[in-house]
Amino acid sequence: MAARMPSRPLLLVSALALACASADPHPGAASAASADAGRPSAVAPVDAGHPGIDLAGMDRSVAPGDDFFLHANGTWLKQAEIPGDKSGWGTFNILAEQALERTRALLEDAAASAAGPGSEEREVGDFYATALDEAAVEAQALAPVLPRLATIAALRDKRALARALGAELRLEVDPLNNAVFQTSRLFGFWVAPDLNRGVTQTGYLLQGGLGMPDREYYLSDNPKMAATRDRYRAHVAKVLSLAAIPDAEARAGRILDLETRIARVHASRADSLEVRKANNPWPVAELPRRAPGLDWPAFLAGARLDRQKILIVWHPAAVRGIAALVKQVPLATWKEWMTFHAVNRRGALLPRAFVEENFDFYGRTLSGAPQLAERWKRATALTSVQLPDAVGKLYVARHFPAESKAQVQAMVRDIIAAFDRRIAALDWMTPETRSRTREKARTLYVGVGYPDRWRDISGLEIRKGDLVGNVERAELFEYRRWVARLGQRADRTEWAMSAQTVNAINLPLQNALNFPAAILEPPFFDPGAPSAANYGAIGTVIGHEICHSFDDQGALFDAEGRFHNWWTPQDFARFEESGTRLVAQYDAYRPFPDLHVNGKLTLSENIADVAGLSATLDAWRASLQGRPAPQVGGFSGEQQVFLAYAQTWRSKVREPLARQYLVADGHAPDHYRALTVRNVDAWYDAFQVRPGQALFLAPPDRVRVW
Repeated sequence: MAARMPSRPLLLVSALALACASADPHPGAASAASADAGRPSAVAPVDAGHPGIDLAGMDRSVAPGDDFFLHANGTWLKQAEIPGDKSGWGTFNILAEQALERTRALLEDAAASAAGPGSEEREVGDFYATALDEAAVEAQALAPVLPRLATIAALRDKRALARALGAELRLEVDPLNNAVFQTSRLFGFWVAPDLNRGVTQTGYLLQGGLGMPDREYYLSDNPKMAATRDRYRAHVAKVLSLAAIPDAEARAGRILDLETRIARVHASRADSLEVRKANNPWPVAELPRRAPGLDWPAFLAGARLDRQKILIVWHPAAVRGIAALVKQVPLATWKEWMTFHAVNRRGALLPRAFVEENFDFYGRTLSGAPQLAERWKRATALTSVQLPDAVGKLYVARHFPAESKAQVQAMVRDIIAAFDRRIAALDWMTPETRSRTREKARTLYVGVGYPDRWRDISGLEIRKGDLVGNVERAELFEYRRWVARLGQRADRTEWAMSAQTVNAINLPLQNALNFPAAILEPPFFDPGAPSAANYGAIGTVIGHEICHSFDDQGALFDAEGRFHNWWTPQDFARFEESGTRLVAQYDAYRPFPDLHVNGKLTLSENIADVAGLSATLDAWRASLQGRPAPQVGGFSGEQQVFLAYAQTWRSKVREPLARQYLVADGHAPDHYRALTVRNVDAWYDAFQVRPGQALFLAPPDRVRVW
């Protein structure tokens, strides 16, 4: 299933953490189903100092019908410069940078506070202070990873290997909601409601084992991919050399060969998004028969999963193939692979030489960023990732007023109601499917700003001065927290993002959405801006996430989050026909001569863009309640909605990262997401788009999903 994030820049913020490798003030997030007409309106008074759309950033020399992205963003695009420590820059990045700076101030206050030992504020402050202390990291040298290397060196047989591989398993991979879900551990692991039983928390096992983002980096004959492979081999050798491991070049060759063999058994990114292919409940007792080669009892014992009855195997062929490789490949080679990843995984947390090498490959080579981010940025991002709710409490207390929450919740209600009206008006959907679709929309849980309940980290030990140990204990704490919940009833209100994250998410197994506080800021949401701009920006993000519940994959989950076909065959065939046309539309976009957008890979996101924009436009119109929309810069209300939408996708991306996205990400490039407008009839009227212009589609060729 496609990633549920509206854009990719969150990955850049997370990468900062990898590169460095309170009281609840407001009521909880409300379910849209419980809203009533007496709640606050989504339409706030317009402040003349808050126009909503960026008039200066437009390029009016480009006709809207020739390239709407450039019409809305062309001047900004010419003038904007990507910061040296970034691989891309745009609306999401600008807000992410603001959130990072705000979070830094909170962390500095926590580090300087007089909070008592064991308090969350003290733990947050100590974690951040430790991440900042480069001198201590240099003084410790390789000491933090030496115990792990000694454990690997002591492995004497494949049973011990299997147990050690299991002990490395962590909760780090979510195939439904993560744009890039590769892991360097042998397998990826995830805990979520059971695909088939809905309410029960179940473990999911996924393919893993690679140090680069996707199998294509190992297998593609594209010259740029071949060059990246050469650079990766050099990176492996350099990391081993820095760790004083002998014969680094020869070992690097064997490690790359092993990962290439792993890549050959991996499912493709597009296949990984096919939930129907992923729904494979395997009895744990049958793992040795279904995937022979790995000592599964030892692996599961190491992972603390030996008491589980069922695991859902997301990539069955890959799990079988990787298990077979454990038997086929010599123990010595597996130990070399584990040794490299034990150092590489923590390379950004080690002395400067490791940090620079880690950045040189993962930042500069794979993403195109020319310089390493300042240490405070890396320390802030790392603290935020490892202690998300503890930091989130501090963030919302200072930066998310109750008035903003109420206004956004009103927009959510409007958009869900508009989507419901669109469903009711469909002439092609049978009454049975329509009834179940509307039920799913009505029961959708929508979290705004922050979770109803914060995660308790009272059992997590943070030691000042122990950076690697703090990260490892935090990861293990989170893993064990989720393993302990296996078999228990799932909580639909559980959040998957922190409040300080600039993004949004749809959780199909929970029939739920999260909109963190940090994205509910200008230019996405401005309480003083015209409603047209707010609906065109954050409204379309909300509409996008709502419509993910009804895209090509989300439509396969019912109101309780179960993987359940609730469509009549003729209805689903009609729906899939629209998807096929959208695939062809996006396949035609070619950012580079040798690479085009993968319409199948990006289908879920593209469906959500088309349907979300259409429903949000309807919601904005209804919110006016017959009042005229104020003009801004001579633009009508409808024009403002479309311009705000296109400016949401304002971005510049360095070529290496742009290429990585095309291969490994479920989103189309931002330029083409702005062109979603060509499927909406109202856009043609608003901007007088006519036949002969590049973006013109005849009415029968416009894709109308919902």
